[in-house]
Amino acid sequence: MASLNKVFLMGNLTRDPELRYTPSGSAVTDLPLAINRAWTGKDGDRKEDVLYIDVTVWDRQAEHCCQYLKKGRGVHVEGSLKMESWDDKATGEKKSKIKVLADRVQFLDRREDGGPGPDGDSAPAARRSSGGYNSNGGSGGRGGNTYQPAQSQPSRRPTAPPPPAANESGDEEEDIPF
Repeated sequence: MASLNKVFLMGNLTRDPELRYTPSGSAVTDLPLAINRAWTGKDGDRKEDVLYIDVTVWDRQAEHCCQYLKKGRGVHVEGSLKMESWDDKATGEKKSKIKVLADRVQFLDRREDGGPGPDGDSAPAARRSSGGYNSNGGSGGRGGNTYQPAQSQPSRRPTAPPPPAANESGDEEEDIPF
């Protein structure tokens, strides 16, 4: 049986990311996300639930996240689930939690945020609104940060069929399907 471990999350950071380095020199950061879900219950009352999950980001992508993201900023994360286990130092009992290992982090736009982008420019909100900053994750979530402006989609209007061909006498020729 085939297996798949892929997750897509969209939420807001609950605190500023902090950059750390492993002994081998790799950059790493955790993005603590709050993901809101709202629904209407059977009684008609509007209800809301919040899921908190940590996302681990590595290498250059982690550096870019720490440089450009702040508490409250929205992100879209593509990655995989990972179970992390440890022994609690205070109680000695074994603890575990599920985290997300990011392959790709896309910085979502906040219209009131006019701060500089990765190129030092303050990009207009209209340009940033659907593109955002995109940290592409290449292999294992490691990669560079590129600015992707919103791309307009070409119009997809149906084209009119060509006019029927006329024969030499000026009469229109009919296409007979047999």
